[in-house]
Amino acid sequence: MKKDSLRDHLDGNELDLSLSDLTKVPVKDLAALPKATCLDLSCNQLTSLPDNFSTLTRIVKLDLSKNHLTSLPENFGDFRNLQRLDLLGNQLEHLPVSFANLRNLKWLDLKDNENLDSGLKKIAGDCLDDKQCKECAKRVVAYMSAIQRDIELQKQKKVEKDKKRAAAKQADREKKLEALRKEKQLQKQLERQQKTEEYEAAMAASKRREEKKERKMAKASQQKANGVQHKPAQTKSGSSCLVVLLTLFITLIAVCLGVYFYCESDKSNQHCIDIHRGLREAVGTATEWTQQLRARITS
Repeated sequence: MKKDSLRDHLDGNELDLSLSDLTKVPVKDLAALPKATCLDLSCNQLTSLPDNFSTLTRIVKLDLSKNHLTSLPENFGDFRNLQRLDLLGNQLEHLPVSFANLRNLKWLDLKDNENLDSGLKKIAGDCLDDKQCKECAKRVVAYMSAIQRDIELQKQKKVEKDKKRAAAKQADREKKLEALRKEKQLQKQLERQQKTEEYEAAMAASKRREEKKERKMAKASQQKANGVQHKPAQTKSGSSCLVVLLTLFITLIAVCLGVYFYCESDKSNQHCIDIHRGLREAVGTATEWTQQLRARITS
């Protein structure tokens, strides 16, 4: 249907395209007629409406009765100026959720949609007169608004649930990353500690080697020093012992001479006889000791 032919159906603000055997809605041609705010598409062969049909937002009265519509576009709620809607005698099963946005809808007829959802059909009522159709519009918009709120609530709950799930995943990811970071930090600390212990052990071993070396050097020096001083010390010690021995020997000789001269004057004295015998033994013993001492000193 061309634009010029559409104008032939325009009477004031009413565009009557009923009984035109339409299978599609000429949305572009209708958009070119801004004065047409009341559109009658009843008694045609329409099975669906295009998505851009809802761009005709100037329409306030729409008659889609006695077609073969099974559904309405999801954006049907964009008809915010719509006040009167006739959907009688179609094959609608449900209404789009956006139907709740038709706040200006004052009149609605949903009769003879046999496949319509039972809950929605009950809300719509019989719509046998103008008053019932007005009540139908009010109840259906309220019903669809409740469904819309419930859907929005479910969406919000889903969004919150997804956020919580995402937050939990993020927290778990951060927890794992923190545990991994602490594990790496602990591993680095253990490696540093191990290196420190190895370094300290190496230094201690080096120190022990140095001390052992110093002790060996000191011992060698001491032994060398003792070897140099051994003979003079031995000679000095031997000389001292010889002096003491000679002194004792001279003293013993003096005592023996005194006793000898005393006993010569009294040979019959029993004490003198015993003294002579003791002196001889003492002289023999002293002589033996003197020889042994001399042998030690010379060796």
